[in-house]
Formats: sequence, structure tokens, C-alpha cells
Amino acid sequence: MAAAKPAALTVDQALARILDGVAPTASETVPIGRAHGRTLAANLAARLTQPPFDASAMDGYAVLARDVATLPARLDVIGEAAAGHPFVGTMARGQAVRIFTGAPVPAGADAVVIQENTRREGSAVVIHDGQPDRDHVRKRGSDFSTGQELLATGRVLGPRELSLAAAMGHGAVPVRRRPRVCILATGDELVAPGEMPGPSQIIASNHLGVAALAERSGADTELIGIARDTRESLEAHVAKADGADILVTIGGASVGDHDLVAPTLGARGMQLAFWKIAMRPGKPLMFGTLGASRVLGLPGNPVSALICARIFLVPLVRALLGRPPQRDDVKTMRTAAPLAANGPRQHYMRAVLGEGPDGTPHVTPLPSQDSSLLSPLAAADVLIVRPANAEPVPAGGDVQVISLDL
Repeated sequence: MAAAKPAALTVDQALARILDGVAPTASETVPIGRAHGRTLAANLAARLTQPPFDASAMDGYAVLARDVATLPARLDVIGEAAAGHPFVGTMARGQAVRIFTGAPVPAGADAVVIQENTRREGSAVVIHDGQPDRDHVRKRGSDFSTGQELLATGRVLGPRELSLAAAMGHGAVPVRRRPRVCILATGDELVAPGEMPGPSQIIASNHLGVAALAERSGADTELIGIARDTRESLEAHVAKADGADILVTIGGASVGDHDLVAPTLGARGMQLAFWKIAMRPGKPLMFGTLGASRVLGLPGNPVSALICARIFLVPLVRALLGRPPQRDDVKTMRTAAPLAANGPRQHYMRAVLGEGPDGTPHVTPLPSQDSSLLSPLAAADVLIVRPANAEPVPAGGDVQVISLDL
């Protein structure tokens, strides 16, 4: 009697195995001007206090609040304070200093009167309207103080984070090394983009989309070519990925007579963890380890390759960067069209976003869910996630969705 075939893993089981034991890449220090998109490798604490002094938030006059408790009030103007050019000295009763936004508040002053409420009369100023507002003074340390940790390890450094890190006093920051991801397309039928395919040939495109996903996730990617369906060609191309954190192969991930990827990698020492999952599109998905590299074998169908990369490769890159799990990936939305009961595999349906008559956001599955068609995938905004054996959902019912964009 033939041995029973192993059951396909669920998506969650497969992802757990892929992420099991993943350790973040090493830390390196880079100038802050080249840190955009990088991931912090340590908590970042402020090296100084911001603002470093009490500063004016408005153009006007620095005053003592008790001098202007009763209006109108006439005060002697004894000087001027501008950003980078503070007033030197201490103010006393009956005095004012002309002040501009960002300038240090002179010693002795405790409020700022905006210029719209004043009238200049020679060397004096008359405050004729309104009241001094202590909110017009930005207090020292009102943003942050020395030693305060404001950016946590695993945080991606975008425009806001970079501005904050620079203001905190950092000219260089510790970040995770970008994981090296090598991507290999396979198949006798493939020709490079830009070439004219011959009979029975198609243009290789999956590797470009997979590379873009990996790069958006924070990886350095390397396209290592198109391997033909021979062990010799596969061996030569796989050798280019020596030392990679992740080797991604596209096509040949199943166990048919023409699927040579697993046997070739096995001969090089790959430990195969699994090769099929209960998912559509994307049942033939292979995962294993080859030395210190993780190997992810994606299906050859274009939609299957890109969706599997979104579901499995993106979290793997994030884990290598030490980023926390994405907890906002899955959202609940209403479906504009009824959905039939699902089969035994978790289904990722291409769908577009829209609004109902009442302005409520909804999602509509695209008419074709064929895993070989790229144009519906390009038109889609999100993926509707249909669990295995899910019950039918009427129009207006709730479904779970994940974004295709990162």
C-alpha cells in the first residue's frame, strides 16, 4: 500500500514554520541622511531637550503678565529678540521686548502679546486689546527632554521619524542590515522582459513584482536570472545566491516530473520543510533551509507568485528586520456582492474598493479570479480573505480584507 500523502498545511501553519527561529539581521550605523526606509536596531533616546529654551510661538512683544492685567497698558520697549539672536539682559516691570517666532523669551518675561493687539508709539508699545496668552510661549522641554526614548527598535524610519531623530540630536542611527533576497525565475518557456517571445514562450514578469514587494518591505534584492529546466542550469543559478538571507525561486515548486527545483536544492543540502499549502491561489508553495539561507519556492502562475509573496515573503523580510508583526493587515469591510461558500483552501480573492449609496466603504470581488491573469490583479486594491470552508456571505455582509500595497 502506498504511503499516504502529507496533508497540506494551513496558511497560518505554513507562515509559522517560515518564521520559526528567524533572528534579526545585524546592526549597522548609517548617516541619518541615508537612513530613509531603514529599520531601527535599537531604541533611540533624545540627546538634548527640545525646545532648548522657552521660545515665542508668535510675533509680538514679550511682557510680564501682571503689567498687562489691565488694558490699555503702555510699556517701554528695551530691545528685540529674533530666532538665533536673543535679547541679552533681564526684563523688569513696565518693560517689553519686541519678539519674533522662535526667539528665546527674555529672562523676566512670562507671556507674549501678539502684535495684532499692540500699537507702537516711538520707544513704547501700547497693548490695547486682548490678554497675554501663556500658550504663546513654548516651554523648554515641551516636546521632549534629554534621555527620553521616543523611537523604538523595529520602527521604520520615514519622513516623520527622520525629522524627530535629527531633532533629538542624532547624526547617525543604528539600523538593521537589509536582508539580501535573491530571486530566481525558472522555466524553459521564459524570455527576459523586452525580448520577443517565440512559439510556446512567454515573458518572465513574476520576478519583477516579487522583487518590488521585497524591496518595499526593506530588503536588498538581486535578480539572479532565468534558470532553464535542467539541473545544470539550476545549479549554476542557485550558486549565485550563496550567502543570501532568502532565496526565492519562481516556478517548479511542485513535485511533478518537470519540477526540478526541490531535487536540485536538495542535492545542495536543502532541508525541505513543506511543499504544499491549503491556499488558493498558491497551493504548490515550497519552503526549506539551505545552510543559513531560507528558501521560498513560489508557484509559477503570476497571481499565485505575487499573492504568495505578499502573504509569506513580506512577513519573512519584516521578521529579519526585527519589525513587530503587522497587526493592522486584516480589516473588516462589507462586500458589495454575495460570495459563495468556500472550499477546503483559504481563498485570496482580488477585489476593488468602493462606496455604497450611503457613503459606506465596501469591497467588490473582480469577476475573474483566474490565477494566470495579471490584469485583474493590477486592477485590484485588496484581497478578500475567505477562510477554508467559509459559509456564503450575502451582499452587505462582513468580510476580511488585506491590502495589496505595503
